[in-house]
Amino acid sequence: MSEELSYPTYLELDGLLSLQHPRSQPEHPDELLFIVVHQASELWFKLILHELDRLTALLAAHDSMRSLESLHRVNGILGIVTAQLHALDTLSPQRFAQFRRFLGTSSGSQSTQFRAIELMSGLRAPDYLAYLTANGPLDPLIQQTLQRPALPELFDGLLAARGVTGEQIYATDKHLDLRMLAEGLLAYEQAFGLWRFLHVQMVERIIGPDTGGTGGSMGAKALRATLENRFFNQLWSIRAKFF
Repeated sequence: MSEELSYPTYLELDGLLSLQHPRSQPEHPDELLFIVVHQASELWFKLILHELDRLTALLAAHDSMRSLESLHRVNGILGIVTAQLHALDTLSPQRFAQFRRFLGTSSGSQSTQFRAIELMSGLRAPDYLAYLTANGPLDPLIQQTLQRPALPELFDGLLAARGVTGEQIYATDKHLDLRMLAEGLLAYEQAFGLWRFLHVQMVERIIGPDTGGTGGSMGAKALRATLENRFFNQLWSIRAKFF
């Protein structure tokens, strides 16, 4: 008879909790914090991608209310990812320097899931796509994501299916569900921007504003440039017309 399913077996905790392997010798007491925060981020990224899959399907089906419900969940998850950055604020520069050399070429810029989230959200500027292809063939997840419409395109398709424009949904309350959805998308972009800002602040706090990042990346300097990235430029412009 097979073992009855339990909390540890359902979550496969033995395997999950065995995936943290500090590389410092002797083991630095702060390296586990560094590993867990980044591993947890990747788990949340996995869930965000899962939820974005659902959101894009609902937008493609022109289901505004269920899209709004799905977007609410995505925004909630993104808030959790952002909040956990504060754990790394407790890592001092001198203590990080003590185990940084053991990280090798690893860098957060190598997160394929994060890149896929950006692409699904609408970051597809030519210079960004050129950056992704600069270091060789694209990861299959990135290739698959690029073959799908992003959130701005899907929202525009929903407006077209309803026979309205972005200006119309803000001008009256006749299409309140669409305006609520537009506001949810802008809230998503704001939440994403907050994550970027706090990430830059965290990096500057740990390694300084001008120090290069791990794996040969440009560190905080390059991250600051990403603060200008936008997903929903058209929506922001339309909203501003009613000021």
